Amino acid sequence: MRAFFAVDLPTDIAPRVAEAQAAFEDADGLRFVDPEQAHVTLKFLGEIDDGDESTDDGDDTTPALDDVLVAGERAVETADVGPFECAVEGFGVFPSLDYISVVWAGVGAGSEALTALHEALEAETTAIGVDPESHAFTPHVTLARMNDARGKASVQEAVRERDPEIGRFEVGAVRLVSSTLTSDGPAYETVASFGL
Repeated sequence: MRAFFAVDLPTDIAPRVAEAQAAFEDADGLRFVDPEQAHVTLKFLGEIDDGDESTDDGDDTTPALDDVLVAGERAVETADVGPFECAVEGFGVFPSLDYISVVWAGVGAGSEALTALHEALEAETTAIGVDPESHAFTPHVTLARMNDARGKASVQEAVRERDPEIGRFEVGAVRLVSSTLTSDGPAYETVASFGL
């Protein structure tokens, strides 16, 4: 199964995420993320072996679910981060305003704790064979993905001119999430939760 570690935004912030996405409604070529599924990805794992023969890719280097669960537990302990407040605010893009593939909302308060969790997860998961990240960690909530550049100028304008405060929430746990790709977008399911 495809999986990742994440921190969820509470459902009561979903309307504010949708309001933030509305800043980009005139930008053609964007595919918006479901606000109800808004989260901060701490570590993308890719495929892991959950013991389901129908998803067995025959690759012996694929990390086993049990090992991933242990890595998650260890990472949360190692990071030594208690519950904290997180503020979602401002806009940004990956990889740059000249070439946009992802439009996101940033994290102000709470970014240091999220980074500590990411670094601990990175260390524990690469130790069991997960590929290391190829870029620096930037805590963010994905709002949309850009399929083509038709709306690039509209996105650039919104990112440069708007600095919304989307919402604050308490982070009390890290989740291991499975992601199934469907024609309607990804479907997420909690595999495990690790309390802080």
